[in-house]
Amino acid sequence: MAIQELHWGASFTQQSETAAERNAVPRNYFIWTIGCQMNTADSDRLGSALQQMGLSEASSIKNADVVVLNSCVVRQSAEDKVTGTIGMLKPIKANNPNKIVALMGCMVGPKTEELAKRFKHVDVFMQPQQYEPLINLLGERLGIDPEGCLSNLSDINADVTSFIPIIQGCDYFCSFCIIPYRRGRQASRPLQEIVHEAELLAARGVREVTLLGQTVDAYGLDVPGEGDLADLLYGLQEVQGLERIRFLTSHPLHMSDKIINAVAELPKVCEHINLPIQAGDDDVLTAMRRPYTTDHYLRIIEKIRSTVPGVAMSTDLIVGFCGESNAAFQASYDLLEATRFDKVHVAQYSTRTGTIADRTLVDDVPQEEKKRRLMAVDALQEQIATGINAALLDETVEVLVEGQGNGKWKGRTRTDKLVFFEDDRDFHGRMTQVKITETAPWSLQGVPVMD
Repeated sequence: MAIQELHWGASFTQQSETAAERNAVPRNYFIWTIGCQMNTADSDRLGSALQQMGLSEASSIKNADVVVLNSCVVRQSAEDKVTGTIGMLKPIKANNPNKIVALMGCMVGPKTEELAKRFKHVDVFMQPQQYEPLINLLGERLGIDPEGCLSNLSDINADVTSFIPIIQGCDYFCSFCIIPYRRGRQASRPLQEIVHEAELLAARGVREVTLLGQTVDAYGLDVPGEGDLADLLYGLQEVQGLERIRFLTSHPLHMSDKIINAVAELPKVCEHINLPIQAGDDDVLTAMRRPYTTDHYLRIIEKIRSTVPGVAMSTDLIVGFCGESNAAFQASYDLLEATRFDKVHVAQYSTRTGTIADRTLVDDVPQEEKKRRLMAVDALQEQIATGINAALLDETVEVLVEGQGNGKWKGRTRTDKLVFFEDDRDFHGRMTQVKITETAPWSLQGVPVMD
């Protein structure tokens, strides 16, 4: 989960503007984002629209005329952060009535009456990827026709890497998930439109794109004759200047032989696949409304590994789901131990109001037991990742350098390993060969190998 934190201080809550500033037209914006890569991509695309309207990006909320909170409700902790941030904006809005406050993302459903009553200081509510309410309000404030501002929403601030949403929504109502209720049913974008966006990004210097969808490998299945994810990968392979292509998150039901073969055959498609299992016990999978068995899932993993040499695999797991017995959890643990994923994104189950599980199941695993199971998985995965990464010691890997952090250059391998190295030269945006000198479970250290 990618979270952008805010720091609130006394000077922030006491900030006030002059009368002239309060009556001025909007000049800039600030977008606060919490949640998954889809939310990050949505924020980037909205930012592009706002910049096309003439607004600049503010350095902080206190300096912004337009404040957008892009929300997530997948976990209770994320929703609590959103609710707290909305509350902190209330006195700011009271002091500066002309400041526009907008709430977007998965907290906003088709009906906003209850949200409007709870948060009376919020001016605009927008469902995911539905930017028109804010764009139209700004058009009125700015005295311009906003038509056309949504025609090209590729991220104009993209640097080395960028996200491209290719399919919105989800048709699988997993019992634990609220996303289909908030993002709607699956809707794929036209293939040529996505290729054109990738061409624009590549022309701006982007070297790697990640294709996004709640069920990314279902791309195109809702539009007969449009082509599927494999067809899109073949189309993006031809984009000049683009050097790497990734995609997430996949669903076991749609990980076809055609997609697997495309990953194996296309030089630009990275050998890294995220395929969530969510549970390693068939009864729990049934309760989750996940339409596959563990045997079916493991056969897909075997097929991927036998077809794509050197592929890195990651998965998602929920522990402590309704009715998950000790034996059921042990089945998940044993599956992870045997399969040896490069990464495991594990979360404790928490009930989301409005989901099928909330309506029909009992959250009966004690919180302490959920925590114990999560810690057990984390410890196991640290041990597995340590062993996998140790095999890279003294190996030379290709790294796309994305920037600097803590005085070191950082980037990722084709298999999504995070690599750091020190060097005084400028490596930003460069594809660099790096010899690994030190390994750890979550990152690697190395030195650049120059021709």
